[in-house]
Amino acid sequence: MNLSDQQRGTLLAFTAIMFITPDSLLIRLSNTESWSLIFYRGIIPFFVVLFGLLIIQKGKVISSLISNGWHGIAYSITFTISNIFFVISIESTNVANTLVMLSLAPMISAIISFIFLKENPNKKTWIAITITTFAVIYIFFDSFERGDVKGNFFGLICAFGMATGAVIIRSAKKVNLVPSAMMGKLFVALIALIFIDKFSLEGKDLVIIPVMGIFCVAIPFVLITLAPRYITAPEVNLFFLLETILGPLWVWLVIREQPSIETLIGGTIIISTIAIHSFLALKKT
Repeated sequence: MNLSDQQRGTLLAFTAIMFITPDSLLIRLSNTESWSLIFYRGIIPFFVVLFGLLIIQKGKVISSLISNGWHGIAYSITFTISNIFFVISIESTNVANTLVMLSLAPMISAIISFIFLKENPNKKTWIAITITTFAVIYIFFDSFERGDVKGNFFGLICAFGMATGAVIIRSAKKVNLVPSAMMGKLFVALIALIFIDKFSLEGKDLVIIPVMGIFCVAIPFVLITLAPRYITAPEVNLFFLLETILGPLWVWLVIREQPSIETLIGGTIIISTIAIHSFLALKKT
């Protein structure tokens, strides 16, 4: 079956987000301290993807990494930043707040794409971004009243990292930046080594950490690194808004960390907007 670029990019982004949605729940269920968790979220995906690249590319992994050039270096840096601050934000505030901050990524990436790539998103994408951004602002007011400013700030840094990374991929869409993303994971682990207290995993973490590292981190980051080669960076980041509602939903169902009514209302608006935007984009192709 021959897929158009729009269909291929949409499928990659949607599949990645479906793998990512339980991630916040697994972080909450883990008893591992922050920097140990960050270390394993870096080192496990690094070896999983390295193993996959060695099978696919054989002896060309180093050469493909070098051929990524400055795009690869820049993407590794933004990837490292967003990965570290995601975990810190999740552990500094409730899950819904962190994921709401990540919802700002489409608007940020649209602005960056417009400035640096002269890539003006179509009218439907701008409308979707505007609606979802207002929904995020609506949700965000409640978090300020609860005093979750630090966690929200870390989430905002993560959103900037995600948005910038998606634009970098888009600017080099003929280049496979998966090897650079893999190196970003290695950098995450090396930075965590500076702050880590212990490496041992105990009890349920012996299962949670490997499952998280492979299915919620390694597989999705490969898919999300490939997606902007086929659709625009703002469109890719729009899919992360699905996590804004599904992530807190998983947490609420399992550990009863209940989202606020603002999160539920705003999340409904967000997921409806994404569904309509994706349907119209796919219908056009």
